[in-house]
Amino acid sequence: MRRPGYRQPLKQQLGGVKAMFIRLSVAVIVVVICMFLLMSAMSSSNSNSSSAEINTEALWGTAASDGWRASSAPRSDWPPPASESNGYLRVRCNGGLNQQRSAICNAVLAARIMNATLVLPELDANSFWHDDSGFQGIYDVENFIKTLKYDVRIVESIPEIRKNGKVKKIKAKQIRPPRDAPISWYTTEALKTMKEHGAIYLTPFSHRLAEEIDYPEYQRLRCRVNYHALRFKPHIIELSQSIVTKLRSQGHFMTIHLRFEMDMLAFAGCFDIFSPEEQKILKKYRQENFAEKRLVYDERRAIGKCPLTPEEVGLILRAMGFDNSTRIYLAAGELFGGERFMKPFRSMFPRLENHSTVDTTGELGKNTMGLLGSAVDYMVCLLSDIFMPTYDGPSNFANNLLGHRLYYGFRTTIRPDRKALAPIFVDREKGHTAGFDEAVRRAMLKTNFGGPHKRISPESFYTNSWPECFCKKSAVNPADKCPPHDVVERLNSQMESEGISDFEASGSNLTSAVDK
Repeated sequence: MRRPGYRQPLKQQLGGVKAMFIRLSVAVIVVVICMFLLMSAMSSSNSNSSSAEINTEALWGTAASDGWRASSAPRSDWPPPASESNGYLRVRCNGGLNQQRSAICNAVLAARIMNATLVLPELDANSFWHDDSGFQGIYDVENFIKTLKYDVRIVESIPEIRKNGKVKKIKAKQIRPPRDAPISWYTTEALKTMKEHGAIYLTPFSHRLAEEIDYPEYQRLRCRVNYHALRFKPHIIELSQSIVTKLRSQGHFMTIHLRFEMDMLAFAGCFDIFSPEEQKILKKYRQENFAEKRLVYDERRAIGKCPLTPEEVGLILRAMGFDNSTRIYLAAGELFGGERFMKPFRSMFPRLENHSTVDTTGELGKNTMGLLGSAVDYMVCLLSDIFMPTYDGPSNFANNLLGHRLYYGFRTTIRPDRKALAPIFVDREKGHTAGFDEAVRRAMLKTNFGGPHKRISPESFYTNSWPECFCKKSAVNPADKCPPHDVVERLNSQMESEGISDFEASGSNLTSAVDK
């Protein structure tokens, strides 16, 4: 006979086996899932690895605009300049061509803020440029005055006044404005002095008005000055256009602002790659022109503070996929260190030009260090298919061009991230060349190629005026909607209603700001 209770342990045993089977099944499923996820991750990694490619053909076109277009015309109530101004504003714009350009934009805005009559800005004939062309020698004065007729009153000089039967010239009171002065400084101290003396003279006038202003219409005025009113004189435009036509006769071309010059290298403190004699020259230049500061080459390079060498520029372009048939126009002064630094770049990209090699008139050869050469380089870089600055830190030339090309229709720019690229180049110099091109491409894919993007400090407004100076036809945010097409007619009506009719000009430049 079977003992009572015999079946119960067997049942429990079977139940234990079943539970064990279930646990094993679960474990197997978990392992399978983990293996699947691991394989997916590896596949994704391989996919990402293979996707680190850059379509160089696409870069010859413009960047995606996402429906945005340039527009610096007023979008809200923008009264014309009052018939009676508070006085005259003179400014002396120091620095190179592009630093002066930013100063001119600030001068117009300062005049608007103070309801002042702007005297045609003075351009500093400084010791570096040795150029006394002045505003009238570089810019189209008539276009400047006409384009800004809705914004400020502009005269070429302070007029003489008749008082007590005598002709008297107003003497402008000289003031040194604080750097990056807020609007409040102009509406208080500067305005008070202007009313007391009838005119003020602000000098020096570089970076003397804050860039970030929480009033879009003031920022749009800066854009109207920079991209519409400041037009180079006809002969400069014609010369630039002839160079561009010659360069484009054989297809696309790229411009590179190769900032490997003595002043920038001395400023950056990047000396170690040069000979002892060259280092001595750089250190002397730094002592004479810049504040004393402890600079360690390795530390500076690691944080992206050293200008790219010509060879590094060539390696970046080659890694991106550009070949030796690429036509390149170099906008640069005299490269420090000479041909030994250019030789590696030239071996990779032999089709190199600069304004002296493509200028058939010989005009630039007579003015290589002056504002004319800088103006021509600026126009050629603006009109090129691709623009690449190699050092856009304190470089006004590169920063202004980046902003102008953005406004000019999101034209492609290649902006190397020197901080991200530094360790890649250092590894290569140590002999670790495997995966170099791939690493460069990955770094470059994280950069912006000229499309609309948020402005984040320390990026300058003159480098990126989005979104204030751009609009969308169909925008969710009312502030982003394009202004009406009759904006010029409205402004004309305002001027007529207020009895302001002594400025005769067409609104063609402002219209282009709306329709661009």
